[in-house]
Amino acid sequence: MINRRLLRGIELRYALTLYLHQHGPQTVSDLVDALEYQGFEIIGRPSKSVSDALRWETAHGRVCRTARGKYRPLEMPRSTEYRIHKRVVALRAEAARLTGRDDDTFWDRIARFS
Repeated sequence: MINRRLLRGIELRYALTLYLHQHGPQTVSDLVDALEYQGFEIIGRPSKSVSDALRWETAHGRVCRTARGKYRPLEMPRSTEYRIHKRVVALRAEAARLTGRDDDTFWDRIARFS
């Protein structure tokens, strides 16, 4: 069994927001797949948890819902982007350690996943 880093709350919101800002518009199912590929696990029904998290980000103007189950990034202040990026990088490192993917090339392969 592979150990995965559990995401919920602010960590889930930050991971989703950063992924959207790095990869552009995505569907909820694409976001769930991307997080699972990165070694994260989402509690409960993943699609509902993701849409709930993105609803918060939509209310704060960092993400926009374009259609049912589709989201795209919006502008955000550099300081906010820096804070989110710093936190998600730490989460990814922890997920890599838990899943045994602690090599530097793993994150290079993640960039091509989109």
